[in-house]
Amino acid sequence: MAEIDAVLARSSRLLVGENLAPRAADSPDVERAGQGAKAPEMASFDGLGPLIRDLDWDEDQRLADWLAVVDAVKEMPTVLAAAIAWEAWQDIEPLQHQHWLSNLLAAALLRQRGNVGSHLFCLNAGLRIVPRERRRAREKATRLLAVLDAFAEAAAAGLKELDRLVMAKAQMERRLRNRRKNSSLPALIELVLARPLVSAGLIAAELKISQRAALGLVAELAICEVTGRGRYRAWGII
Repeated sequence: MAEIDAVLARSSRLLVGENLAPRAADSPDVERAGQGAKAPEMASFDGLGPLIRDLDWDEDQRLADWLAVVDAVKEMPTVLAAAIAWEAWQDIEPLQHQHWLSNLLAAALLRQRGNVGSHLFCLNAGLRIVPRERRRAREKATRLLAVLDAFAEAAAAGLKELDRLVMAKAQMERRLRNRRKNSSLPALIELVLARPLVSAGLIAAELKISQRAALGLVAELAICEVTGRGRYRAWGII
């Protein structure tokens, strides 16, 4: 996981145009050392064997090729540029067996250009709807149309989820009528909307109340209990 975080951080810095120093594997000292002194990040992968990883995979050159594509689409509309960047990552595959990174990088590109300001766009929600045959088609135009459809499907799914949360908030706020001003129910509503699941301990810690009081607030709000357990219970908007 640390290596994946490092790759994501390096890719983000390259996307904003920062010039990075060459990796340890590219330095002259490492090359002169021969096969006995491999870069630390590659040594851990060599144990997987050539059946899983191509030991001659030139990640730096492939990453440079992908960044060239990203640079070439700077003047294009943001969604089209993100779709081309996604398709280029799938085609070039700078990092072996890391196709999933294209979804995060496309979302990061949307956020960088200001189309999505507060979160990373959930492209996976749309890709699940588009048939795999279209996403993996031989024709590049078909693949681009597929990912554009995935953007549309993901946006539609996000709007539906937002509508569902707005409706749930309106229903919960009806229970605030005739409540005293210092009631903790409004804070609990915001907490439930902000978290996928909440437990009595989490509610007590966030609202600075006892767990018994947290259970009482949950009962008043009548939100759905999702765990089905007696010892550890959690609630959420389903």
